[in-house]
Amino acid sequence: MEQELQIKPLALEGVEDKRPLVIAGPCSAETEEQVMETAKQLHSVGIKIFRAGIWKPRTKPGGFEGKGLEALPWMKQVKQETGMLTACEVATPEHIEQALQYGIDILWIGARTTANPFSMQALADALQGVDVPVLVKNPVNPDIELWVGALMRLNSAGVQRIAAVHRGFSSVDQKIYRNAPMWHLPIELARRYPTLPIICDPSHMGGRRDLIAPLSQQAMDMGFAGLMIESHCNPDCAWSDAKQQVLPDVLDFILDRLVIRDNIESTESLNAMRKQIDEIDNMIMDVLTKRMRISREIASYKKTHNMTVVQTGRYSEILEKRGAQGALCGMSAGFVKNIYEQIHEESVRQQMEIMNKA
Repeated sequence: MEQELQIKPLALEGVEDKRPLVIAGPCSAETEEQVMETAKQLHSVGIKIFRAGIWKPRTKPGGFEGKGLEALPWMKQVKQETGMLTACEVATPEHIEQALQYGIDILWIGARTTANPFSMQALADALQGVDVPVLVKNPVNPDIELWVGALMRLNSAGVQRIAAVHRGFSSVDQKIYRNAPMWHLPIELARRYPTLPIICDPSHMGGRRDLIAPLSQQAMDMGFAGLMIESHCNPDCAWSDAKQQVLPDVLDFILDRLVIRDNIESTESLNAMRKQIDEIDNMIMDVLTKRMRISREIASYKKTHNMTVVQTGRYSEILEKRGAQGALCGMSAGFVKNIYEQIHEESVRQQMEIMNKA
C-alpha cells in the first residue's frame, strides 16, 4: 500500500488562500538593480511572492550559472522594501542553509534534482525540523513515481507544507512546447493526493511568452492551485531564458483575463453526462473482455499449429488501420495507436500464458 502524505496548507503570510496563488519573478537574479526593479514592478501589480533563480546550473558549463550567495542579500532587500515573500530554487543542503539564513520564505526543488533520489534524500535530511513551504517540480522525464518519491522523502523528514509544480516533461519529439504538458500525469497525482496543491509553471512548459496565457488558463480549468511565472523588467535582455519571460504589466494583463471556474459540481446535467460516461466505460470493459477471450482462443490455435505469438505484419496493420480510423473520428491517430499498443501488449501477455502451459 502506498504511503500517505501528511499535507498541511501552505499558510503563506499576507497571501490570500484563493486560486490562483501566483509566484512571479525573473528566471535569474542577475544584478541588484534588475532584481529590485522587477520586484517593485511586480509588487505594483499586486504580486505577493517574488521568485528568482539564485543558483542556475546549466547542462553544459561555461554559461551564466547564477550569482549564488551574492544574490541572496538582494532577495532580503526585496522583502524589506516591498513586503513580498521570496522564493528560490535549492539543489544542495548548502543552498538550503544559505537561503534560510537570508530569510527566503519558500523553497523549490528543480526537475533535475527531483529525478535524483540521492539528492532528494540529502535535501530531506537538511530540512529535518524546518517548517518552510517546499515546492517540488516534476522530474525531467515523465515518471510520476519519481515525483511521488521526492514528495515522500520530504514528508518523511517532517516537511508537511508541500506542493507539486507541474513544468512539463522533456521530449525529443516535442516541437510546440519546450516541455510537453502531459496533463494526465498531474491529474493522476491529484487523484492519489487530493489535498496536495499543484502549481503550474507555464514558462518552462511553453518556453515562449505567447504560450503562457493559454497554458495558465488550461491549468486553471483543471483546478490547479496556482501559477509560477517568469517575469523580468527587461525580458529581451535577460541573461537566461529570455524567450519565456514577460514584463510585469503583461503578466498583470494575463492574470486579469484568467477565468477561474468554480470547483463545485452540482448541476444535474453534468451528473447525467457522467452517468453516460460510466455506462460507456462499462461497455468498453465488456468489449475488451470479449477481445481478450478471442486472443486466448487464437493462442490455442497458434500453439496447436506451432506458430509464434507475435505476428509483426498483423500488429503493424492494426496500428495503422486503427490510427487512421481514430483520425477520421476526430481523435489523435497517436492517441488511438497508444491504446492499441497497450491492448496488444496485454493480448500478448495472455497468449504467452496459454503457450507456456504444459
